[in-house]
Parts: sequence; structure tokens; C-alpha cells
Amino acid sequence: MSTRTARTAWNGGLEDGSGQVELTSSGVATFDVSFPRRAADDAQGVTSPEELIAAAHTSCFAMQLSATIAAAGGTPIALEVSEDVTLGPDPAGGFRLTGAVLKVRGEVENFTPEKFEEAARDAGKNCPISKALTGVDITVEATLD
Repeated sequence: MSTRTARTAWNGGLEDGSGQVELTSSGVATFDVSFPRRAADDAQGVTSPEELIAAAHTSCFAMQLSATIAAAGGTPIALEVSEDVTLGPDPAGGFRLTGAVLKVRGEVENFTPEKFEEAARDAGKNCPISKALTGVDITVEATLD
């Protein structure tokens, strides 16, 4: 299988420093990062590891859910996936991801709402990014249109 690469260049300390994350393999984007913006409610145009994790997780989950639906006899027409990834204090010190909430709305032929919820829970456990996030409490909310 493939290997993908990203790179971060950081200057300064945690509170006064900043950096840029580059999606090196694809070359499609470079994003500014900063700890003060990471910890703030308003990101002010600066991304964070949590936002990048949410992006990776929603795309991985959508792919896995599409495959899971097809394997169960459904036909996925459209899936819209969003995720809230929360950073919070770690009781052991520092910070940690305190939770992730995946929300998916789907249009699927030949599927009941119950089968959709079951497939979404399965995808939430089995997509590769979910497996990488085993230390994070992941919640899946699924709605079939």
C-alpha cells in the first residue's frame, strides 16, 4: 500500500511560536498552525492537529462506510460526514484528545435506518483512522435521509 508524507516547520516556543503544515505527498496545501489558535474557540484562519485529524477521520470513515453499506446489500448514493474533535487537559499532565463525535447523514438505496446506524457504528470502529485513535472516545451519530 501507499505511504503519505506531511511536514511541519515550527519557529519559536509553544506560546509565541507558529508554524506551517505542508501536505507534502500531494502538494495541495500548506496550512498555518499556532498553539494559541489551537487552544482558542476561534481558530482565526489557522488550522490545528485536531482539525487535520477530523479531516482525515471523516474521509476515512466515509470510504469505510461506503464499503460497509455495499457489503450489506445497500447502494450508497451520498454520505455527508462531519466530526468534532476536542482537545482538553490530560489528568496525567499536558493535553489529550478528549473525544470525537462523527456525524453522518446518508442517502442509501435498499437500506433501513437501523441498518444504516449499524453500518455507521461498524465503520466507526473499523476505518483505519478510527483504529489509530483507539485512545479517544469516538461517538457516531447516523441519520438516513
